[in-house]
This record gives sequence, C-alpha cells and structure tokens, in this order.
Amino acid sequence: MSSASARLLKLFEGHRLTPTQRRIAHCMVRQAGDAPFLSSVELAELAGVSQPSVTRFAVALGFDGYPALRRHLRASAPAAGLGTGSSAGPGGGGEDDGSDPYNAYQQAVYAEIDNLRHLATLLADPAPVERAGRLLAASPVLPVLGLRAASAQARGFAYFASKVHADVRLLDEGGSMLAERIDGCVRAGADVLLCFALPRHPKEVAEALGHARGAGLRIVTVADSAFAPVAHPEDLLLPAAVGTGLAFDTACAPMLLGRVLLEAMCDGLPEAQARLEEFDARAAERGLFLE
Repeated sequence: MSSASARLLKLFEGHRLTPTQRRIAHCMVRQAGDAPFLSSVELAELAGVSQPSVTRFAVALGFDGYPALRRHLRASAPAAGLGTGSSAGPGGGGEDDGSDPYNAYQQAVYAEIDNLRHLATLLADPAPVERAGRLLAASPVLPVLGLRAASAQARGFAYFASKVHADVRLLDEGGSMLAERIDGCVRAGADVLLCFALPRHPKEVAEALGHARGAGLRIVTVADSAFAPVAHPEDLLLPAAVGTGLAFDTACAPMLLGRVLLEAMCDGLPEAQARLEEFDARAAERGLFLE
C-alpha cells in the first residue's frame, strides 16, 4: 500500500461512517495522489454521491467542512508526494507508478484477514468462549437475537444450532412484538439469550437487551468491539471486528466467531453428535441434498 493510501486509511480509522461516506473514503483511497487537490464537487462526481454528502463526510471526520479536510491532506502530504496522480518521485510510490501491489478490493480482503488474525489471538484464551458455550448449551430454550445487519449472523447460527439444541428461537425482526417474543422464551424456560450486534447498532437491539435483562435472562453478545454501544457490564461480550474498507461492512470475523461458539456449545451438549447423525440419516432418507 502506498504511503498516501496509508495516511488516508489512518485518517478514517476509528470513525463510524455511513455507507455513502465509506464510498467517498473508498474513492479517496483509490485516488490518494489526487485527493488533496480535488474540490468537493470533483470528489462527489468521482464517488458518485452528492456534494453535500462530501461536506457531511468531512464533518464526520471531525473537520469544519471539506476545505478544512483538504487543507489537512495538503499539510500532511510529503512535498515529494504532491501532484495530480503522477509519480511521487524516487521511492515515493505514487498511485499511478504501479508500486502499490494491491487494489482497493484486495485491501479490503487483507483487512479482513487481519481481523481474523486478531480473533485468533483473542481465542488464545478460550475461557470466555467455553463459558459462553456452556451457558447456551444449558439453556432449555435458546433465543438468538440479530436485527438488520446482524440478522444474517443470527440466522446462520440459529440454523446450525437447531441441529443440536432442542429449542432454538430466532429473533430477527424488530417491532412491538419483539419484547413479547422474548417474554415467551422466558416462559418456555430460557435463561440465556445470544445476541449478534453489528454496526450500525439499531436502538431496538439495546431496548430488547434491556428488556431481556429485566426478564432475568443472561446475555451473551457477539459484537464488533468490546466497547460497542450495546455492551453492558453484566453481559458476556465476545468481540470480533468488522471490516470497513468497502461501502458496506464485512463481517467475516463475527461469522467465524459464531461458528466457534457453536463448537463450544456442542461440547456442552452430550447428545449433540447423536442428533447430528440422526439429522444426516433423515436427510438421506428424504433426499434433501445432492450427492
């Protein structure tokens, strides 16, 4: 990655950007050599967004407006790197001189690889996941909550968990009935709720978790950060970072952590293997899958 791209990525780190704002950021990284010299109108045209969106993007990064952002980019760029897409000079690694071996899509993939490596480091201490697995396995009814961006993670977990757990209940729709469904799980015997919480965090998730705690449920949460807005000191939170290099977040690490959590839950269910074998036998009888 070129030095200009690296400086831009560092500037964007730690900011929760909307999909439109990520698109602008993605465009700036691709045009890193020209970025300090683009007007807001030019950047908007390149990114395929409106000019006001560019202004809101600059404000989201902590600047008074786009001119302040552009001044910052010009001030932070090395003198040898100034230019409009030309070579950055000897050893400068300009955007158009072929020195950057990875395009923007590859950079997003490598960022996800870094997230997975970080997750592997966290799992060097398996105690939190093992504890969570035992809690999920011991709950007679297992509600799995995930709204909006996290619904896919919740649905995937619930699909596989239902093959080994006696009663898994997917909660992937918000609305006024969500609290009632949580209450129904409690009446049926649930004592733990598993939540997948990913950006942008819906208010309904925080409200649902508050209701669940009030109903006496323990909460296990897979979230993008230990400091996610839904974090609570009484909950068992398992962090797995999301990728932010594309217009929409990528959630490879949360998905993999969900599978690891499934494995830990299976370890706490003595009948898990027998149930899997029973499912496979019935699937074969019904011809569910292509051979």
